[in-house]
Amino acid sequence: MELVYLTFILVLSIFLGFELISKVPATLHTPLMSGANAISGITLAGAFLAAGASSPEMASWLGGAAVTFATINVVGGYLVTDRMLGMFKSKRG
Repeated sequence: MELVYLTFILVLSIFLGFELISKVPATLHTPLMSGANAISGITLAGAFLAAGASSPEMASWLGGAAVTFATINVVGGYLVTDRMLGMFKSKRG
């Protein structure tokens, strides 16, 4: 029964996330991207805890994968944000 609830929450969050992101105007995208990067940083901290926990070997492997993917997400997010902010800089000078 718990699996049904978790699946429902996953499907609902995917639907709501898509609906929210599709309605974000371009002027708000950069501030929202910065907030998402902060959340990804928190995810990275949790991934470090999972990877370093003294639990079964599979948990350590999954924690290591989480660290890898969260790092890619944080770095890529900051690069995209920096590029978007660069578009607003003055062309003079």
